[in-house]
Amino acid sequence: MSSLSRQKSIVADMSLAQDGHLKIDWVRQHMPVLNRIREQFEKEQPFKGLKVSITLHLEAKTAYLAKVVQAGGAEVTITGSNPLSTQDDVCAALVEDGITVFAKYNPTPEEFKELNIKALESKPDLIIDDGGDFATLLHSERPDLMENIRGGAEETTTGIIRLKALHKQGVLKFPMVAVNDAYCKHLFDNRYGTGQSAWDGIIRTTNLMVAGKTVVVVGYGWCGKGVAMRAKGLGANVIVTEVDAIKAVEAHMDGFHVMPMLEAAKLGDFFVTVTGNRYVIRGEHFDVMKDGAIMCNAGHFDVEVCKPDLAERAAVQRTVRKNIEEYQLKDGRKLYLLAEGRLVNLGAADGHPAEIMDMTFALQALSLKYVNDNYRNIGAKVENVPYELDEQVARYKLESMGLGIDSLTPEQIAYLDSWNLNA
Repeated sequence: MSSLSRQKSIVADMSLAQDGHLKIDWVRQHMPVLNRIREQFEKEQPFKGLKVSITLHLEAKTAYLAKVVQAGGAEVTITGSNPLSTQDDVCAALVEDGITVFAKYNPTPEEFKELNIKALESKPDLIIDDGGDFATLLHSERPDLMENIRGGAEETTTGIIRLKALHKQGVLKFPMVAVNDAYCKHLFDNRYGTGQSAWDGIIRTTNLMVAGKTVVVVGYGWCGKGVAMRAKGLGANVIVTEVDAIKAVEAHMDGFHVMPMLEAAKLGDFFVTVTGNRYVIRGEHFDVMKDGAIMCNAGHFDVEVCKPDLAERAAVQRTVRKNIEEYQLKDGRKLYLLAEGRLVNLGAADGHPAEIMDMTFALQALSLKYVNDNYRNIGAKVENVPYELDEQVARYKLESMGLGIDSLTPEQIAYLDSWNLNA
């Protein structure tokens, strides 16, 4: 154990460390791509002598990513990106492994912010960000902590939106790689990961039947596609609401009902928001919802369901089950909100499957190395993940599953590169 790490860290209970080690060991066995990258990092030491600060949902899979970065020679500091997704036993285990941790489950908003700031007070050379939380703090309240930063990698759609806004305003100070926009991230993490983990959280929390119910999926991006697909597989009748005409047509052609939110609000038994936007379910929707409707969010922040409007309409508000808040409205109807409107798949479950996060966190690790190797040339902007890294992760994944694919012949390559198809 690193005595320095333990001395500096703020965690809930170090006696939980053994349980945390077991969780991390379990996911490590199911993350072959990240294991392969760890072997490379141990040999090459790409982060030797550098400080890396990470904010992500601090559970076992994230912990293993932190250990892979540490294996590459970095001094790693980590915090949680969501108050309800932090697992105290995992935090304690990381401290024993020599990683500095500033995180605990369900801190107050003030404590949560302070823990994030502490994770940046090491003045890191590189960051891994989630939702743009680090970038926002550094560019607004604590610019004094960014003096060493070469760049970093961003995990989420919400974060990339914030980073692009910083860049558009001409104030972004360092390069950030948009890991969320990588093809592997969209296809696998957002679609299959969110699709499974969101329903894991809903079912685990409510212990209710999905088959035969009406599910309203708010937003049909990659995450919405996954949530809708899994709801259909569970036997639900699925409605999609959208503001994007192209995505709405796609949802219709995928076999889902498409309608405005105000119409869908009257029909839904379950509502899952996956937009990354604010107040997509709000007062006028609550006014027409059925008694017993259940709402949850699988976007980044707890703003998609308008909690102020809900509280304003409630005569009685109480917790009826862990992670289920009941709002009894003045007309007697009861509406339910899961996990405080925060990410249901992490606030009320364990997040995406390990095999999915294996690919996403492999992209994070490789993107962090890429930005460290190229930050002088990239400049202060949002950079896409190079296709070569995306494909590398996919090839590693195929190999880990014992699958092979074909390669183009020289003749085929020449054909695709030629403008004269008769030559």
